[in-house]
Amino acid sequence: MRKELLGVYTIWLRDIKKFFRDRPRIIGSIAQPALFLFVLGSGLASSFQLFGGGGGQQFLAFMFPGIISMTVLFTAFFSAMSIVWDREFGFLKEVLVSPISRTSIVVGKNLGGSTVAMIQGLIILAFAPIVKININIISILKLVPATFLAAMAVSSFGIALAAKLKSMQAFQVLTNFILMPMFFLSGALFPLTNAPQWLKFLARINPLSYSVDMLRTIIIGKNITQLHPLNIDILVTLGITAVMSAIGIILFNLQD
Repeated sequence: MRKELLGVYTIWLRDIKKFFRDRPRIIGSIAQPALFLFVLGSGLASSFQLFGGGGGQQFLAFMFPGIISMTVLFTAFFSAMSIVWDREFGFLKEVLVSPISRTSIVVGKNLGGSTVAMIQGLIILAFAPIVKININIISILKLVPATFLAAMAVSSFGIALAAKLKSMQAFQVLTNFILMPMFFLSGALFPLTNAPQWLKFLARINPLSYSVDMLRTIIIGKNITQLHPLNIDILVTLGITAVMSAIGIILFNLQD
């Protein structure tokens, strides 16, 4: 057990060190969400005002949790890309033949990617005063486990995919084919409460919508854009994490 825990810790620590040593990645993790929030968000808000919708500042407040969700979701998913990268450069083979179980490898990789995603998501909270959202210590204490859980759900999904893919090109194509539609159907950038029924149906079967709804409820509280009760969001996200983690472990154990 001690050996397995040490293996999990080592893989987790490798991802953490890679993140903090990559300064362009840290800068990009702040710049890209700021671009979406203040450029895209302000443009959409002004469009609503142009057509008589009003509520530009309210829309930015609505979009802010979605931007945090976007940061967490994409960071967690792309952290799984390093598995494909490690496979191409031969590092993954060395890890697979190490004296720890492949279950520990998956757990360590999932924890590492989820921790990095959680850190990046919490950094975006610095923009909260600009969009007039009050973040207190209670909200932060709730957001830490919530962002980590949301990241684990997506990271486990990415790891399960990366376990079967052999090239970076295939992973990127699959990302655009799967992750982008899931993201846009999650309600991160626009409310789904008044959406057509077919769009609401897709949102209900979209696992990412529960993570986005969970983070938005914690940040801005109960509101008219809330899709599900908070306990439902948490339970569904936990279930997705458990199922996708189990699939990832099985696929890794089947590898040669």
